[in-house]
Amino acid sequence: MKLSQKKIILQILSASLALALALGACGSKDTEKPASQIAAKVNSGEISVHQINYILSRAGANAGTPETAPKIRRQILDRLIDQELAVEQAVAKKLDRSPDILMAVENARREILARAYIEQVTAEMAKPTVDEAKQYYVDHPQLFAERRIYNIQEIVVPLNAGVDTELREMLDTGKSMESIADWLKGKGIKFGGGSATRSAEQIPLELLPKIHPLKVGDGLIIKGPQSITVMRLAASQSVPIPEAAALPRIQQFLGNQRAAEAAKQELKGLKEKAKITYMSGFSDTDGNMASQSGAPAASAVKSDVDIGIEKGVAGLK
Repeated sequence: MKLSQKKIILQILSASLALALALGACGSKDTEKPASQIAAKVNSGEISVHQINYILSRAGANAGTPETAPKIRRQILDRLIDQELAVEQAVAKKLDRSPDILMAVENARREILARAYIEQVTAEMAKPTVDEAKQYYVDHPQLFAERRIYNIQEIVVPLNAGVDTELREMLDTGKSMESIADWLKGKGIKFGGGSATRSAEQIPLELLPKIHPLKVGDGLIIKGPQSITVMRLAASQSVPIPEAAALPRIQQFLGNQRAAEAAKQELKGLKEKAKITYMSGFSDTDGNMASQSGAPAASAVKSDVDIGIEKGVAGLK
């Protein structure tokens, strides 16, 4: 589904603010620009046509049509003016010298450089073929030819409640969700619940094959690390996606998937070749002790680089 033009512009401008701070104020005063390259002058600063074109290029296919392009360009310029005014005030108040701001600028610079490298690594990868996309379409009917929209009722119970056997028995014997909820209340067990409507692509791929075969009224229990989820299919609607419409999206998804794997392997290789020494407080021994004491494992925390890579090679959602 395409984002609205306004949302696209706001998202890109928000992302570009860190870059603008990292490189200085929007209108650099160090070099003179020809008048034809200046889109607007804001106090002593300038906004160039190149800045507008850059934002449009990042929007890609979602940048509108030739008919709407002038309006979009003006909207971008107006928001760049707002941005320039805010940057000027930030500099006037010496916010650009604040330790927190300097750290944020440095983090933004590192994220941009890391993302640029990953994009360079993945740029030359072979694109998924139409035949590969067709095969994916055939292999995943629940996402396409047999796609459905599900209305699912859920009750989520903490795993330590120790009632998984009873929940499974009640579900298997056809007890209603209301009856299960009343039983939990009678036991004094806290639980969450509700109902939600989700399309096939909004359900995790590892869970979809379990939900897809369900008929209305059927139930399912999902046991997680910390909770048990009792699910019952309240209703479903068949909404298939034709192959012709799905193929471009599948090719994009497969390409993003390959890029993500290539990025992962590239960073793994770089890490193996690098000399990395964990210092006090971050040594392997300390890390193991932290894991044993119940502290979050380091792998569970996403770094700026991880987030940057995910943004650069994000797949279909």
